[in-house]
Amino acid sequence: MLICRLRFSFWCTVGTSVLHSRLRIVQDAADPEDIPSDKLQAKSSGSVLPYVGVACLGAILFGYHLGVVNGALEYLSKDLGIAENAVLQGWVVSTTLAGATVGSFTGGALADKLGRTRTFILDAIPLAVGAFLSATAQDVRTMIIGRLLAGIGIGISSALVPLYISEISPTEIRGALGTINQLFICIGILAALVAGLPLAQNPAWWRTMFGISIVPSILLALGMAVSPESPRWLFQQGKISQAEAAIKKLYGKEKVTEVMYDLKASGQGSNEPDANWFDLFSKRYWKVVSVGAALFLLQQLAGINAVVYYSTSVFRSAGIASDVAASALVGAANVFGTMIASSLMDKQGRKSLLITSFSGMAASMLLLSLSFTWKALAPYSGTLAVVGTVLYVLSFALGAGPVPALLLPEIFASRIRAKAVALSMGMHWVSNFFIGLYFLSVVNKFGISTVYLGFASVCALAVLYIAGNVVETKGRSLEEIERELSPPSKADANAFLVSDQ
Repeated sequence: MLICRLRFSFWCTVGTSVLHSRLRIVQDAADPEDIPSDKLQAKSSGSVLPYVGVACLGAILFGYHLGVVNGALEYLSKDLGIAENAVLQGWVVSTTLAGATVGSFTGGALADKLGRTRTFILDAIPLAVGAFLSATAQDVRTMIIGRLLAGIGIGISSALVPLYISEISPTEIRGALGTINQLFICIGILAALVAGLPLAQNPAWWRTMFGISIVPSILLALGMAVSPESPRWLFQQGKISQAEAAIKKLYGKEKVTEVMYDLKASGQGSNEPDANWFDLFSKRYWKVVSVGAALFLLQQLAGINAVVYYSTSVFRSAGIASDVAASALVGAANVFGTMIASSLMDKQGRKSLLITSFSGMAASMLLLSLSFTWKALAPYSGTLAVVGTVLYVLSFALGAGPVPALLLPEIFASRIRAKAVALSMGMHWVSNFFIGLYFLSVVNKFGISTVYLGFASVCALAVLYIAGNVVETKGRSLEEIERELSPPSKADANAFLVSDQ
């Protein structure tokens, strides 16, 4: 039952030479040398940290709702009369994933329509109601409805948290702040593990475990009520004065001119209508959208949930019989790796960490596979299996875990950002669900060693794909990245030229 504890991104061609030259003018106009010198790189007097902290309540709830059912399942099953019904127990666990898939797609449309902060406030409703229904359930139907609502809530937050953090973070620390999302997911999972400790002495404690999550849900709504809206979303909606006010609140009045100039140069205040879902598959956006979806698909096909699921048996073969000890070791490796990634994200860059991460995962998977089959390693198989598992989770936390959720909002154009992130997160949840559903069947048919060798091959393919398709975003503003990957349309270029004149 460990799987829930760690369940846990080009160029568009230009049609004519006239448009190409005009786009060059647009990009040149955004050169920092054209910004008044007294406004260039002005020191910020604001702070985004409190608002990042509020958003990360959504990440904590993400991890907590995924992890809380594991320790509580045995006890709630007895109380609800499903102790002998594995199918209904599976529904209690997996309904959250189904809800998260729905929530991830819904969240993108809501974030575009209502804005980031109001969507957060709205998201608190299914999170809180789902927790309340789960805590007070007297039958399995109510429990499943509660888990479904909680899943919808974490699906929305899984797309919204990295989106909001990316859009409000200063360029120079955006990587570190973006990694905090993954760190707080881990903290949420750890909190769920700790919350389950009193169960042995108090079997009815499982209700309190679910009820606890109501508190951060309420705090998320209250915190977002006083948090600034994303300046980029406000500018995209043509709410210029409100965008300036948000920039002032986030970075200080010294940065207003610089940030507003960059937003204008990127063409975000264009006359284009809001993007619809079909726009994501247009020639202008499809290549970059496909990268985002591919990163999350590779993340899941690389075997993270399978490794975590099988880790209990691996640790027991090495003499570690305690399920809690196994969870603690895996959890510690995940947290430690995420902390290292946070310190390196704005120094080494996203692409290099992804390549390093998937390379380490491939090597670890190969070690795990050999530890099960190579007779020469039989005397050390238990130890090697534990080392391989810990190194795999550590490698995952170094890049494959935190980077996709950070990179996606960076590479997507503002016009499609919310929906494109939602689509990619939907890919995450769908692949997550099917891997969890079919993993044991595949293991029984082919053997764990063969399956792990397959995961190693996926990790190696991921390294090649990332090297050829992922761009580095370190030290670049969202507007700079957008101008490179999703150049403005001809109408936008003309509009900018007219306004600049």
